[in-house]
Amino acid sequence: QVQLVESGGGLVQAGGSLRLSCAASERTVSSYAMGWFRQVPGKDREFLATISWSGESTYYADSVKGRFTISKDNAKNTVRLQMNSLKPEDTAVYYCAADCNNDYGGIQKDRYDCWGQGTQVTVSS
Repeated sequence: QVQLVESGGGLVQAGGSLRLSCAASERTVSSYAMGWFRQVPGKDREFLATISWSGESTYYADSVKGRFTISKDNAKNTVRLQMNSLKPEDTAVYYCAADCNNDYGGIQKDRYDCWGQGTQVTVSS
């Protein structure tokens, strides 16, 4: 019954910024660890960032550390991914995910049980 809807994707020039948002069904963001992943056609889904259910801890993949920031707003029941200094290799479909079974999140995609449909991000050179 958990629903996640990503938005904010689009076309941006290299070096630019983009903010992705994930609108969740009621109380999802405050109840579960949340994560962002991305996927290129023919490739495995790649971990990007996660935030604990309490918001007290975050963790980032080395490829985006220092450039991307995950955050959440419990009142709005949303999780966001601020992406700065974008590179052409960041081009992918970006997915929002929730650890609906309370497995403490993490970097493994299999620990996330609820997923959005994804939003396309294209970074031009």
